[in-house]
Amino acid sequence: MIRTLRTGAAALAIALACSTAATAADRLAPTGRWSAYDRPAARTPPMGWNSWNAFTSDIDEDKVMGSAQALVDTGLAAKGYRYVNIDDGWWLKRRTSDGRMLIRAARFPSAATANGDTSFRPLTDRLHGMGLKAGIYSDIGRNSCGQVFTSTFPNQPEGSVAEREVGLYGHVDQDIALYFQEWGFDLIKVDGCGVRGLGPDDPKVKSGQYRALGPLVDVDSLGRTDIAAVRGLYEEVGKALDKHNPDGDFIYSLCLWGAADVRAWGKDVGAISRTSEDISPTWSRMLHNLDSVSRRPLYAHPGTWNDPDMLYVGKGDFDAQHIEAARSHFSLWAMVNAPLLIGYDLRTASPELLQILGAKPVIALNQDPGGNQAVLAFDSGDIAIFVKTLASGDKAVAILNRTSAPIQAILTAQHLKFLADADIDLTNLWTQEALKFRGERKFQLEPRQTLLFAAHGQRRLTDGMFLSELPGAVNPAVDGVVTPQADPLIHRALLPWRGSRGFGEPPRYGGWGGAQADRTPYDQELAVAGRRFDTGLGVLANSRLEVRNPGFKRFSADVGVDDSGEDADQVVTFLVYGDGKLLARSRPMKRGQPTQALAADIAGVGLVELVASTARGQRHPVPVTWGEAALKR
Repeated sequence: MIRTLRTGAAALAIALACSTAATAADRLAPTGRWSAYDRPAARTPPMGWNSWNAFTSDIDEDKVMGSAQALVDTGLAAKGYRYVNIDDGWWLKRRTSDGRMLIRAARFPSAATANGDTSFRPLTDRLHGMGLKAGIYSDIGRNSCGQVFTSTFPNQPEGSVAEREVGLYGHVDQDIALYFQEWGFDLIKVDGCGVRGLGPDDPKVKSGQYRALGPLVDVDSLGRTDIAAVRGLYEEVGKALDKHNPDGDFIYSLCLWGAADVRAWGKDVGAISRTSEDISPTWSRMLHNLDSVSRRPLYAHPGTWNDPDMLYVGKGDFDAQHIEAARSHFSLWAMVNAPLLIGYDLRTASPELLQILGAKPVIALNQDPGGNQAVLAFDSGDIAIFVKTLASGDKAVAILNRTSAPIQAILTAQHLKFLADADIDLTNLWTQEALKFRGERKFQLEPRQTLLFAAHGQRRLTDGMFLSELPGAVNPAVDGVVTPQADPLIHRALLPWRGSRGFGEPPRYGGWGGAQADRTPYDQELAVAGRRFDTGLGVLANSRLEVRNPGFKRFSADVGVDDSGEDADQVVTFLVYGDGKLLARSRPMKRGQPTQALAADIAGVGLVELVASTARGQRHPVPVTWGEAALKR
């Protein structure tokens, strides 16, 4: 009997292993199809205004329309700020007889109707008539963030338990049809508090104020989060949006604050995806939110963008008394292709703040059609250097002083992937000052200053582009991460609502081990058998990278198992596909073995896929390097 049980367990283990291997093999199979989210309304990061950071839930029609008019009157709308987004606080209740959402007409008079249905159509028509777009807010659960976490704020939903269930849960198709087809909205921001904060032990649930749901999300723990269930809820909303907007002219904003491993899958589900907790108007929290996107350039593309949260230009450490920090905040959001959503009462904005928000050369970086998020060329706790490849082939570079003291930084030709023995021309995008250097140049930075330049020079790769220069064209369809882990490199700033209560601020956002540009998945220098690479793609084995080819004829890379791995026995094979057909294959490779040159003819190929596959299960994650991976003419 014991022998039978053991044999059965062994058979089950073998079956599960085979099933897992088969699943992994299926995911690595080339598809010939770009799989990241791609709808026409978000070919560049959305720009506009959101009510929350300006007014929290204390909103009304005058504030919304006054802000919209300010966008037009200040010229910001003409510079691209088109979306006017109504956040939490607009709803009155859900009508129980038919499930219809009702607007707080006392705060939005134009929404009142004779039959009591209420409608935002008059407001959205006015916004559209001004040349603007309209955005609305909801939650993936039954209840909103305001109900769960800021219940003392004004304009909370009213009525019975059922009437106060204003979130999308159980009403997805009905609500999306109402918001987009009947009311005419162009964007929806979907929060996740309703599946985060109302577990059975919550006092509000125990008192009968709300019904329990989950929790499906624990923002402090990936292990206590049902990642698949949360993703499934957001995918359901995405399907409804496609159904009720067949032309694709809408923005789907995921607001899951970096939880549930959304930094890995948000790119496949929505147009913009929050990568961190809410921003606050402090320098430390700005660094925290910046860090949540800065190592994720391969997870953002035209059609889907990393979102470190709204701009806080105009408040706190970024107000008119802290112009240098405000310029830094705006410069950095532009460089990482963040949505530029103003969170300030524009009716009272000073000329100095409007000058920052309206800086055309900086906005142009954010809206560059190349769609490449800036890559960290140098990273430390004191200085960061971001480099961004523009559609023209030129570069933009931001040198950030993260500290509150003066500091010296050195910019090199290597950071820019330019030749060191040729002139490099820099133009300061805030002052228009022109500079020139060869090799390297020292800069003195003031506290919290970011120097922002356009850069032109002779490229190291004269006949093509390194893939790490083109993150907007590279999608980690499968990044090899098996068990999501929290990213330890994000600046751990105090949460304003928690302060120093508890034991501290732990790493909390999934993404550690994800695909990287110019560094390994675990933030080490790329190296194979002692050969170091300052350019390339680092990813874990059992991965598949999709690469859009804009017309190049050749692909090349020097591939190998990275020296930073722990498993010296694991065998990895590298494969290159073009539109689903095998073009090149490496020999089986182990850690410590020299690189192998891979090359493929990709003339006429629309999608290149780069696969790194192991022959058996992994005891440890196996980092692999696509060294000097490039598309060439």
